[in-house]
Amino acid sequence: MTYDRTAYRGRNVIERVFNGFKHWRGLATRYDKHAIVYRGGLVLAAVLLWLTDLGDTS
Repeated sequence: MTYDRTAYRGRNVIERVFNGFKHWRGLATRYDKHAIVYRGGLVLAAVLLWLTDLGDTS
């Protein structure tokens, strides 16, 4: 098996995003009973994570 640097970079980004979502307890444990509520929480978490990352840029 060969090591593909480009594929690993993409995998690393995805793993870091999922680790960021794990900090949201409701998303990690799927407490919500309805898919639309879960999706709303997921979108909210994604936007807040994105804004946090955006604020770290110079």
